[in-house]
Amino acid sequence: MNYHSQKEYLKTNFVNLQLLNILVMIKKYDFLVIGSGIAGMSYALKVAKKGTVALICKTELEDANTFYAQGGVATVTNTLVDNFEKHIEDTMIAGDRISDRKAVEKVVREAPQQIHELINWGVNFDKNEKGDFDLHREGGHSEFRILHHQDNTGAEIQDSLIEALKQHENITIFENHFAIEIITQHHLGINVTRQTPDIECYGAYILDIKTNNVDTFLSKVTLVATGGIGTVYTTTTNPLVATGDGIAMVYRAKGTVKDMEFVQFHPTALYHPGDRPNYLITEAMRGYGGILRTKDGKEFMQKYDKRLSLAPRDIVARAIDNEMKTRGDDFVCLDVTHKVAEETKKHFPNIYKKCLSLGIDITKEYIPVAPAAHYLCGGIKVDLDARSSINRLYAVGECSCTGLHGGNRLASNSLIEAVVYADAAAKHSIHALPSLQLNNDVPEWNDKGTHSNEEMVLITQSMKEIGQIMSSYVGIVRSDLRLKRAWDRLDIIYEETEELFKRSTASKEICELRNMVNVGYLIMRQAMERKESRGLHYTIDYPHKK
Repeated sequence: MNYHSQKEYLKTNFVNLQLLNILVMIKKYDFLVIGSGIAGMSYALKVAKKGTVALICKTELEDANTFYAQGGVATVTNTLVDNFEKHIEDTMIAGDRISDRKAVEKVVREAPQQIHELINWGVNFDKNEKGDFDLHREGGHSEFRILHHQDNTGAEIQDSLIEALKQHENITIFENHFAIEIITQHHLGINVTRQTPDIECYGAYILDIKTNNVDTFLSKVTLVATGGIGTVYTTTTNPLVATGDGIAMVYRAKGTVKDMEFVQFHPTALYHPGDRPNYLITEAMRGYGGILRTKDGKEFMQKYDKRLSLAPRDIVARAIDNEMKTRGDDFVCLDVTHKVAEETKKHFPNIYKKCLSLGIDITKEYIPVAPAAHYLCGGIKVDLDARSSINRLYAVGECSCTGLHGGNRLASNSLIEAVVYADAAAKHSIHALPSLQLNNDVPEWNDKGTHSNEEMVLITQSMKEIGQIMSSYVGIVRSDLRLKRAWDRLDIIYEETEELFKRSTASKEICELRNMVNVGYLIMRQAMERKESRGLHYTIDYPHKK
């Protein structure tokens, strides 16, 4: 029996609609969540009580930026010495005074309640012998306010949320599924431009990586929570799935993307050539008392900032970059040898174990570190309800631009931003759900005229070239000349990639490459448009504005 005969047979014999939808590769849900980090999972758990949820995971559930977050979650808990205004002011200072104050106040003031919900989901934060939270302090914070679980806070959160997800009957998890495009009026044959009012999202085309089929996922509400963009750089702390997929999809759908020039480089990634991603040495280690030194043991942060090793990340990263270039070194060192050895092992067991595996005893020897691409402060522009410029489409987590971070993210503000805005998105989308309908006129994915891609070498080489271009010309220190050179070289890769995409059947690799090109373009273009040094965007051609 051929495909069309099977379809007619099912219709004639009144087989349930769900089975019919499986056959024609159309899946229907109230909520479609693309991304499985803290933002996507916490949103899914909150909306599942009101409808069916599809959670799309590019690889395995654990493989998200959240899992690799070591430091912790920033929130005001010790009100004897700390308060909301201090946290707000620290965030504004770190963001170079261009953060959206409404977004900052929202995150800071709503953080305690969201911490309570994380604990209810099973997240365990470390406590001291008195039973109070064992608070860390990190760069840019005026008080100890970082909740943590040893030095693997992200993994603790990720594991706890995964367990909660698996127990919810309304949530269907699709591992090894990759979102190719979000569906808008464009796919119905309507011309959509950036000036088109009321663009709507009807779901997404999703590649089943194991079968190579592209399924149509229809939804009343879609949430993008696809994480960061670190792999567009050669050196990054991000997992290799962080290719900017959600940002690129929304940009191609004519959504608004903002502040892409603000790419944060973590100052202290473990220097070990050949590692990708690079192992992160948490900022909490500097809050613990770690001192940055050159290879010959000399302190240097006093030359750059009065806060020394606890200055905000943009300042520390530029200082390290300058020391490395001036001295011709490949790395600097982080020193905790003056701290009590057993305390160091207790607070940072995973870092101790990792370094020891490389022959470095951090209680006796310096840790070699160098900056690595770590976090994107910009992304899909959203309002206080996490709504993007496209109707029925929300964005949360690192792929979004809430305005919280401004020119530079304050340490440990990202995880709490993710849960606060996931909560906002959940409340708004649940309220909107009764008035929304599925769009059943969406066509299936069209790959007519394409063929299986046999040129993997072209894809992998282009990915390497993007990393080299971005790291060399669009890194910690920029200039007009460097950006122009990067633009010209990326333009060639763009033309080659689009041609390859048009004639190839969809694959994870070609789609990731396409997304990386789009993200690189957005970073460059918005860096070119900012004629000043501000926050993480530092250019030798324009002075810093106070």
